[in-house]
Order: sequence, then structure tokens, then C-alpha cells
Amino acid sequence: MNFTEELNTWLNIAIFQNRLGDYLQAIVTFLGLLLALSISKRFLIKYFSRIAKKTTNDFNDFIATLLSRIGLPVFCVVSFYFAALPLNLSETIRVFIRYALVIVVTIRSVLLFQEIIKYGIGKAYRKRMKPDDPSVELMVKSVTGITRWVIWVLAIIFMLDNLGINISTFVAGIGIGGVAVALAAQAILGDAFSALSIFLDKPFEIGDFIILDGDYLGSVEHIGIKTTRIRSLSGEQLVFSNSDLTKSRIKNYKRMQTRRIDFRVGVVYQTPFEKVKKIPQVVKEIFNRMEGVRLDRVHFKSFGDFSLVYEIVYYVNSADYNIYMDKQQEINLALMEKFEQEEIAFAYPTQTLYLNHEESCCAKT
Repeated sequence: MNFTEELNTWLNIAIFQNRLGDYLQAIVTFLGLLLALSISKRFLIKYFSRIAKKTTNDFNDFIATLLSRIGLPVFCVVSFYFAALPLNLSETIRVFIRYALVIVVTIRSVLLFQEIIKYGIGKAYRKRMKPDDPSVELMVKSVTGITRWVIWVLAIIFMLDNLGINISTFVAGIGIGGVAVALAAQAILGDAFSALSIFLDKPFEIGDFIILDGDYLGSVEHIGIKTTRIRSLSGEQLVFSNSDLTKSRIKNYKRMQTRRIDFRVGVVYQTPFEKVKKIPQVVKEIFNRMEGVRLDRVHFKSFGDFSLVYEIVYYVNSADYNIYMDKQQEINLALMEKFEQEEIAFAYPTQTLYLNHEESCCAKT
């Protein structure tokens, strides 16, 4: 018996309803698929990494990262499944192989899909918001956390269905439970949707100074799924539900590009007419020498109870409150200096009492 005949004899030996040659063919198929998948993964990672170095966006880096997370367990299960297809196996073993394929591939697919969702949500938010806005990371983390639970629930339903388990009762239970939870957590869900509205519409960001309905004011410290926290000027932390915020009238002072100021100055009634006419020109000269401010108007507005009232309106080319106060102080000092030079007296609350001398004399008689 030559080598070929002896080899054929060995290959035709039956072991568990399959020839030895069938097992060898399955092993070669398994190793070939495993090697092909590994080489393809390595080639694709190098390809996308090379493209990423030539581009400014991070999409190709993201694809390379996703490919690197497809590990050997997935390749082994997939290769083993296809290698075992020609073999004559018992139904129990074949079901076990199929279950292993479904479980391993589904879990890895869910993990990859989570990364895709996180990347997509992050790109969408960063396109609408500032790159260095801390609220972006907070919202991405919150939204991806919710979608992660939804994806895992769907993945479990998919796996149970493919494992031959009747999921009709399970799905019905989830539906009824979901309705019950939605009714019980109506306020929480309302705040969650309000948080989504805040992040999409962006009426304010972390760090903005806001006033709510004219009563509460402070800097935004935290924007969460249920509440938003504001640090007031006096130091305490104010906590508002997001639903209350979306229903409130909000003034956002951080988004001011310029600040409009109007204030009044009063001079005494004894001021000569010529100096009364000169005051607007004096004020204009003061503003002409200042930087960072723009005079809108100055007028002799009215005759007050104890003064001649001038109204001055100007703009500060900054939203910073400290800069506004510095400019207002500079204007006040310049007005005092200029009025002192012009011998113009500021008014203050006074009363003048006029007595009829003849009536007082008669009263004494």
C-alpha cells in the first residue's frame, strides 16, 4: 500500500459521523478564515490611519479605532461557525454554535454601535456649540447613557428571539412596564426633555450670567438631565428643574455685545442760562476723550422738584460689568472735575420756604 492509498484510508476513517478528512477540511477552513479576517482587519486599520494623517477631521481615526475593537473572539466564532457548516453534527452542537455566534456577534455589535452613537451625538452637539463648552460633554454623556440602555434592551430582545425563546410575553411586559414607568416618572421625563430642549436651543450655557423672571440671578454652574444649578451673587446655589427654566423668561447677560446705560444728572435752578446750554457740550467733550464708550445722546430733559435734569445715554463696548463700572466711575469723576471748573453746582434735595412779611406782622399784632 503506497502513501496515497494509506492517506486516503486515514482520511476516510469515520469519527462521530464525519470522516477525518472532513475534520481536516474544517480546520483548514477555520484557520484560513481566521487568518483572512485578521489580515483584513490589520490592512483596513493601516489604510484608515494613513488617510487620517492626511486629513484634518477625525472620522478616519474613529473608523480605525472601531476596527481595532473587533477582537479575536469574534473572528474565532465566525470562522468556527462557517467551518462547521459542512460537518454532520448533532442538533445540540449546531444550536450551541449558532447561539455562541449570536451572543458574541450581538454583544460586539452593540458595543460598536454605542461608540457610533456617541460619536454621532458628539459631532452633532459640537457643531451647534463651542468646542470648549463643558456642557457639550455633559449632554453627550447623558444622551449616550440613555441610548445605551435602549440599545441593550433591543439587543437582549434580539438575542432571546434568536435563541428560540418566546419573547411575546417579555415584550408585552416591557410595554406595560414602560407605560407605568412613564406615568410614574412624568415629571422626570418632562425635565429630561426640557434638558434636551435647553441643549438644542441653547438659551444659556455653563458660565453664563442669567436672570430668571427678574427675581433670581447668578452664573450657571451645571446643566443636568433633571435640574440646572445656578450660583447666586450672594454665594448660595440655586437649583431649578429644567421644566421650570423652559417656562421662565430668561435674561442672558453674557451674550451682551454692548451695554446701554442711561443716567441722570441734576444741577441747581440757580445755574445761569448760558451754562445750562453749555452742559451738553461739556458732556460730549468728556466722552470724546474716553475709549471703549460711545455717547448716544445728552439732553436737558426736565424741570425736577429741586433740579434741572439732564439725561445721558451711552454704550460701553463690552458686556463685562466691571468694565462698565470702571467707565461709569471715570465719567462721574470727569463730570465733577469739569463742573467744578465751570462753577456748575450739582443739585441735591432742598426746599425753599417763602414767608409773607406783612401777614406775619399782622398776626403778631
